[in-house]
Amino acid sequence: MHHPTDNRPAALLAMGPGIADRLLTAAHRDRLAGLVRVDPGLVAGDLTGCDPAVEAALAEAEVLLTCWGAPPLTASVLRAAPRLRAVVHAAGTVKQIVTDACWERGIAVSSAAGANALPVAEYTLAAILFAGKGVLASALRYRAVRAGHDWHGELAEAGNYRRTVGIVGASRVGRRVIELLRPFDLRVLLYDPYVDAAGAAALGVVRVPLDELCARSSVVSVHAPQVPATRHMIGAAQLAAMPDGATLVNTSRGSLIDEDALLPELVSGRLNAVLDVTEPELPAPDSPLYDLDNVLLTPHVAGSLGNELHRMADHALDEIERFTKGEPFAEPVQPASLHRSA
Repeated sequence: MHHPTDNRPAALLAMGPGIADRLLTAAHRDRLAGLVRVDPGLVAGDLTGCDPAVEAALAEAEVLLTCWGAPPLTASVLRAAPRLRAVVHAAGTVKQIVTDACWERGIAVSSAAGANALPVAEYTLAAILFAGKGVLASALRYRAVRAGHDWHGELAEAGNYRRTVGIVGASRVGRRVIELLRPFDLRVLLYDPYVDAAGAAALGVVRVPLDELCARSSVVSVHAPQVPATRHMIGAAQLAAMPDGATLVNTSRGSLIDEDALLPELVSGRLNAVLDVTEPELPAPDSPLYDLDNVLLTPHVAGSLGNELHRMADHALDEIERFTKGEPFAEPVQPASLHRSA
């Protein structure tokens, strides 16, 4: 029970094991404690009533601070949270957490998807520039040759001057990548069925159909959301359209690419890839992706990692402060747009 003169809203942390310790510094915890009534040491990994302390905190909570691994807010969970008015998610997508019952209750939801998009875009920028420069291939060749060699001759087709880059999806990440590419001498194409010619012009890119984008681009970077319509959107036809030596970059979800169609293109050496995500997320131990010299495979680390989690925490606490002041969220999640967002 709270003191009658303390008008701060009650809050509860809900996220997976160990996440809160990585997300929140001591300064974050102090700021949170100043904004809301909360036990910063109580972190709910489950909201189904198995822990009496969580059950009591949930019954009082007006706002939930969630992150990766948070349990879904089902109708039964909401019945145990009669005072809940807001969910502030200190990570990207809320699809695993927020249910129809939340929208029916009129709960306000905020997401740190914008903050999480920034490191993904930075990773992508590095991948695009390294791909254009032939960095991975030349580093591996240098290790093998270990002698004087005509590198300028071997890399005569490399370089980032007026190279064409194709961006698939003007998502938060896609738009940030387009922004980051502006200082460079690159031509940028965009495929996104929700962006019209005027929207593309405002972004400073040329809007083209997907197959044309693949055919014209030296680097194709995928930033579309994982929804039924985007499954295997990069399939055999799109991969076949890509020029010899082109690079496919995927930091979105593995399901957007037909891996059965991609593998032969990679094994043959015709295409290159930078893959931060795959389908399945952990490739089988005998997958060729681990061993191919023309593939840079990373373990889903493009998004917020290490100290980048603190950016999402800062954003979430800013949103909680807005909530305490009765102000609308800066980054509200709109239920109507969830079907075409990540």
